[in-house]
Amino acid sequence: MSASEYVSTRGGVARVNFADAVMMGLADDGGLLLPAAIPDMRAQLASWRSLSYSDLAYAVMSPFVGDAIPAAALKDIICRSYATFATPAVVPVRRCGRVHIAELFHGPTLAFKDVALQFLGNVFEHLLTQRGGKLNILGATSGDTGSAAIHGVRGKAGVDIFIMFPDGRVSPLQERQMTTVPDANVHCIAIKGTFDDGQRVLKEVFNDLGFKRDYQLGAVNSVNWARVLAQVVYYFWSAFRVQEATGAATVQVSVPTGNFGDIFAGYIAVRMGAPIRRLVLATNENDILSRFFRSGEYSQGAVCPTLSPSMDIQVASNFERYLYYRVGENSDRVRELMAAFARDKKIVITDGGDSLFAAGRGDTAMTIETIRRYYAAEKYILDPHTAVGVAVAEQYLCDDAPMICLATAHPAKFSAAIEQALGSDLAKHPALEALKDLPVRRVLLEPDKRVIEDYVKATV
Repeated sequence: MSASEYVSTRGGVARVNFADAVMMGLADDGGLLLPAAIPDMRAQLASWRSLSYSDLAYAVMSPFVGDAIPAAALKDIICRSYATFATPAVVPVRRCGRVHIAELFHGPTLAFKDVALQFLGNVFEHLLTQRGGKLNILGATSGDTGSAAIHGVRGKAGVDIFIMFPDGRVSPLQERQMTTVPDANVHCIAIKGTFDDGQRVLKEVFNDLGFKRDYQLGAVNSVNWARVLAQVVYYFWSAFRVQEATGAATVQVSVPTGNFGDIFAGYIAVRMGAPIRRLVLATNENDILSRFFRSGEYSQGAVCPTLSPSMDIQVASNFERYLYYRVGENSDRVRELMAAFARDKKIVITDGGDSLFAAGRGDTAMTIETIRRYYAAEKYILDPHTAVGVAVAEQYLCDDAPMICLATAHPAKFSAAIEQALGSDLAKHPALEALKDLPVRRVLLEPDKRVIEDYVKATV
């Protein structure tokens, strides 16, 4: 088995290479694509520590890409992707009290999604140049994926992008980052409902294999393996930086998550040999994931709007990838469990748990208190999602494994939360301020498969 061959969690897709996996997005059997094997890279860690971010990205990703993209082309794609970031480090790591903050928000849209979507946009462009044809990207966002995906493919030849977002449930600046982009290949769809409604429609459309084929659909959501792969890199990078600063043998990483994609990248990094002792999963009041890791029960509730809207999710699409490993890579069992969840909105795993993960919930009061406390003590402004991760991380601090907290967005994207916590909007960014007077383009549609398919047909 090879890391550059891909299988479906549900076992119904013949093995494909990296290029086909990227273009397929969601597996044609309704599952999610994963590498057939995960390489053990522990022998490489010493040589990886001194690499630049781009060189480390090539080292981490190349085993999963194989010969689907020539080495020189892959290196060029990676270098161009991270040249768009505001700092040569790409992901700077800074000490902040008892935690280390890995700042993932220095890309074009000031969110961690840029790390993956600048890369994926350039991969799409490369593959379309090699293969010819056209690609219609359909995505759903709870906030940051949409703008990052749009900025990854805006203006690219042969690509149209359609992004669904829940009307009134993303921050005003997140919406403006999407709807003010003037490129003709960008189409923003506000839907009447929640992110889970958009994610449901997205999967329904991709499972319509005739429509997917006829309209050349591609995926930018974290169902696309390339998204996860690009995020694996910063787990190695941030662990190395903190080891250099502290001399620690291993680290912990706290991840605010709603869709399980970001923390699943950490899980892959650990399986590859990253020096990470524990992954701390942090949710807000929408705590389906933290409840699962505490109790073994994965049960859907109603979406609760919070100050951290990108995590206001009750069905985590990447959880199926983790479930595949949790049940011993048994595709039959995955199909049974996902069918049970679709029917009952609940599954229970009684296998004793996974010691790699700790989990906790940071509610609105904890979010506000954490933002206030870190600003008072460190003069550092946490965005509300990062504040959830920090609040939960503080429950698991220990002396011999320093805690890294992933900072997923610039605080200026969430001015209402910052104002509520600090009394005034102290977080500003010139790129966001420039959006406030620009014209917007969007349509408002029902979250219905036929409605969305009809809109794509009429547009392309």
